Amino acid sequence: MNALDLHTLTGAYAVHALDPEEHDAFERHLGHCPPCAQETAEFAATLARLGAAETLTPPPELKARVLAALPAVRQEAPPLVRAAPARRRVARSAPKFALAACLALALGAGAVAVQQHREADRARDRAAALARQQETVAALLTAPDARTATATTGGGTGTVVWSAVRGRAGFLATGLPAPGPGRTYQLWYDDAGTMRPAGLLPTGSGTLLLTGPLDGAAGVGVTLEPAGGSPQPTGAPVLLLPFS
Repeated sequence: MNALDLHTLTGAYAVHALDPEEHDAFERHLGHCPPCAQETAEFAATLARLGAAETLTPPPELKARVLAALPAVRQEAPPLVRAAPARRRVARSAPKFALAACLALALGAGAVAVQQHREADRARDRAAALARQQETVAALLTAPDARTATATTGGGTGTVVWSAVRGRAGFLATGLPAPGPGRTYQLWYDDAGTMRPAGLLPTGSGTLLLTGPLDGAAGVGVTLEPAGGSPQPTGAPVLLLPFS
């Protein structure tokens, strides 16, 4: 493998996607190639931010919800055993209120189970969507021409990852100030001074695969907009990340 090929492996090395022979060759190359060493370190830092951006703290009420749901969760059935002969028959004239209470309990438990199932489905859908976003953005790092740019504001960090070969870009945010009620972060492609909408990030931390192709954009801007986004920026950018 020649030196020109080795220069293109920085992203793949950072995500541990090289085979053993390529890995050893690239590590030898790193020892005398400062630009590759710096780019590899930048990719590794971006991956760390990517993971930190998706770290979620369980809500405080989760434990209470789990404990409240325990009486309605059916336990695993015990091994099948032969039933003992009944010693006596249950009276046929059981109080009607006991039957009604059992029915109400069953209906209530069923409603709780349905609601929890729906919540679980929505949570799984959100987790799957986040995972797809994260995987796609991480995959950009393995492109032979992958680049990154980072900027900070308000104690938070924003990083854009892009590849001209693949024509896509991704954005990673960590610790940006909360947008506030009714507000969201909006990403924009900078087309020679004209801002093109590229997606919404409703929180100060997260991963976003920018919508639309690079299409010659000069960089990415981030603004605070009303929830739902705007067709054009309504205020000054909080972050500017040039593709350079």
